[in-house]
Amino acid sequence: MKLLPVLKIASLFFLGALNAPAVWAGTFIPASDPKLQYTGRVDFSNRQAPQLSWPGTSIAANFTGPSVAVTLDDQFGHNYFNVFIDDDYVHPLIIQTQQGERKYVITTNLKNGQHKFLLTKRTEGEEGATAFKGLELADSETLLTPPTRPTRRIEFFGDSITSGAGNEAPDNGPDHFPKDKNNFMTYDAITARNVNAELHVTSQSGIGLMISWFPFTMPQFYKQLSAVGKNDSRWDFSLWTPDVVVINLFQNDAWLIDREHRLQPEPDDEQRVQAYVNFVKTIRAIYPSAYFVCALGSMDAMRPGSKWPGYVSSAVARLKQANPEERIDTIFFEFTGYAAHPRVAQHIRNADKLSAFLKEKMHW
Repeated sequence: MKLLPVLKIASLFFLGALNAPAVWAGTFIPASDPKLQYTGRVDFSNRQAPQLSWPGTSIAANFTGPSVAVTLDDQFGHNYFNVFIDDDYVHPLIIQTQQGERKYVITTNLKNGQHKFLLTKRTEGEEGATAFKGLELADSETLLTPPTRPTRRIEFFGDSITSGAGNEAPDNGPDHFPKDKNNFMTYDAITARNVNAELHVTSQSGIGLMISWFPFTMPQFYKQLSAVGKNDSRWDFSLWTPDVVVINLFQNDAWLIDREHRLQPEPDDEQRVQAYVNFVKTIRAIYPSAYFVCALGSMDAMRPGSKWPGYVSSAVARLKQANPEERIDTIFFEFTGYAAHPRVAQHIRNADKLSAFLKEKMHW
């Protein structure tokens, strides 16, 4: 599935909520249908209503007929989803969920024949989970063989930058509204498409390694099946193993330790480096064969004079010293002076840099 043309656009277009009532008597496709292709950390505890909570989780299908609708049961009514039909990545249809179970009519006027469907979660765990209840096609229509999965795999561990907070907000406007959050147009998602890799996004706005804007950190959060706050759910890491792991953390640590002074006693340089080392070791124990990329940026933890990129570099150097065979490197996304969350244009630039880096290192 070739998605590269999406990099040519500045942003996606918000077309409003698609919550019209059903207008046809159709063929119902349950969420458990094996021809539906799920990607990401999806909770299949109930096969008839899988839960999507992580940013970028997706459902793909090939189908026949002129119509398609989707039934979602949203926890809070704060989530947004992209729907792409027939690989039109420039003009997504955007679902603004309502709380509870609703049927969202995507389109009723396609040409007869075969079509492609892709639904991706724009928002993240802080907007809640969404149960997918199934698709509805036109009468007598059906699903076809699902798309071929990419053989390459990348997992990103990150914060609001990786989730995509505010990436579609105006450059001179606030960037905290869920409608302006679109993981599909982040550096991580664009990079995955550039190198034709399947993507898992393990991220949460506001999270850090040593301290977060809430009472849990990434070392306490990364193992969850559900991204909705701190909970006891557990992801089965044996189900999916990445070839590449990208870690982009420390932006919130930089704010909360150096600016807000909220972590007391304040960690010294050695403790900051060791916190990063410890997290990398934790993920390395899960993925012993993966290539690790330790990133930072492109917000103000990368400003001139910041010590935080040095902490990342020191941590990686320490890991390589302990194990000269360690497959790990650093990459930094430059701070441009723009103090807010990166917008789509900055994500594209960062994705271009990371994509070139991975193509060289992984021979992709």
